[in-house]
Formats: sequence, structure tokens, C-alpha cells
Amino acid sequence: MDLKRSKFVIAALAGLFVAGTAFAQALPVEAPPPADPQNILNLDLSTGGRVKVQLRPDKAPNAVERIKTLVRRHFYDGLTFHRVIEGFMAQGGDPKGTGEGGSELPDLKAEFNDLPHVRGTMSMARAEGPDTANSQFYIMLQPNLALDSNYTAIGRVIGGMQYVDAIEKGEPPANPSKIVHASIESDDLGQPPVAYVPPAAPAAPALTGKEAKEQQKALEKAAKKLRKENKTDSKELAAPTKAIESDAAPAPADPGTAAAVAAVADESGTDAAVKELASDEAIAGPQ
Repeated sequence: MDLKRSKFVIAALAGLFVAGTAFAQALPVEAPPPADPQNILNLDLSTGGRVKVQLRPDKAPNAVERIKTLVRRHFYDGLTFHRVIEGFMAQGGDPKGTGEGGSELPDLKAEFNDLPHVRGTMSMARAEGPDTANSQFYIMLQPNLALDSNYTAIGRVIGGMQYVDAIEKGEPPANPSKIVHASIESDDLGQPPVAYVPPAAPAAPALTGKEAKEQQKALEKAAKKLRKENKTDSKELAAPTKAIESDAAPAPADPGTAAAVAAVADESGTDAAVKELASDEAIAGPQ
């Protein structure tokens, strides 16, 4: 993530700050699924304690898997929160600590969803394009619904929010707060990771009524055309001698070819002659 891109992330967020907060006063928040250690992100911060984030693979499976992959590589250990805006959000996950960096993994496709950007929501930071999230993330300090469906929300803080509030403010902060250690709770408990299964592509909707009839007619028409073409081909193949004689009306100059044509004229030698000619043409053709 280059400097131009990193500046856009904050500029876009800051520009929507006032408007988004105004709409978030009476927001009904969907109840999350039961907490699963496989999807609890633990962030031990330099501000004094552990922050627990419930990740939501049901809403953003690829982004959640990216976070878990990088956590298990210890990618986030020691990284700072390089941009923190009072009453808005805290952004981190950049190995350069400048807003210009990311992991060596490819950028992610957007997974915009219906998780609202309320206090404690964790989302993927991105640049101008929707498919530019990589490793950087931010945690909301206050609600801002103007960000909904524009950034990929991946979960929400369920414990230790006071340690997020205590993150040093600034762009960049004078003394940036750090992620001392990041882990997945199931790993801390000694549970083996659950294998990641990429989300299946949505099935095509079943055709009904008029559409189904039209599709059936089209299939029958195509089948009829194919049968007709096959019948025509069969008739042409039934008289190979006549076809070859017609094509070879001028006397061939090459003695070998002349012998082959003569053999074709003899029904008993037709098959052998055709095979020999086909073999010669295959050798002389483009590779």
C-alpha cells in the first residue's frame, strides 16, 4: 500500500465521520453467533491488556482467513497503530508503520456486508479501489454508519475495549501504541486449526415457467441441428472413392501419389490408400 493509497484510507474515513455518527444513535445491532475459539482474535496491546475480537467468517470469510493466516505467522506482533483519530477509529496492521505497507500476500476482493460500523467494529482498511485491502485494519472508537457497505467489516470487540480507547492518538501518534502479540484463541487453548474451506459460488437459480420452456426448446433445436449435421456427414463418408476421384481429376505429377490414387480406384485397396495419404498430409502440415 503506497503513500497515496494510505492517505486516502484516512481521508475517506474522516470525510464521512460527522455524517455517519449522526445516523448511528439508535442502531439495532444483529446478535452475533455463539463465540467460537477458532474465530476469536486476541490482541495483547501495549496499553495494558488483551482485546478480544469476535471474527465473522460468515460475513467476510476471505478477509477473516487473511487475518488468521497473518496472525499465525506472527505478522502483527510488534506493529503499531499508526493513525488514531479521537472519537473515530484506530488503524494498524502496517509493517512499515507509515500507512504505506502491507503483507506480501495479494490484495483481497471486497466482501462488503451488513455488519454496521458501530463502536468496536473491526474492518479492513483499503485504498481507492474496493479490492485493495491487504493487512491493515481499523477498530471503531465510535459508531459511523457512513462506512457501512464501503469497507469490509470482519468482526467486533467483545472484551477489552478500554485498551482500544487507551491507544495513543495522532496521525501519526508521538508514541504509537503497539500490538505486543496477536493470537487466535483456539491456538492459545491448544486446539488444532480448522481447515479453511473457501466459500462455494452461489448456485444458479432454477428456471421455472416460461424460461424453462424456452430453454428446453433451445436444447431440442440444437439437438435436431446436430443430428442433421451428423446425417449429412455420414452420407459424405459413405462415398470416399467418388470424393477422392473428383478432387484428383488432374493427373498427379508425383509417382507415389499416382500409385496411391490408382490404389484408391481399386475398392480392395481403398482403406490402405486413404490411410497412407492421411499419414503423408499429417507430416507435411503445420506443427
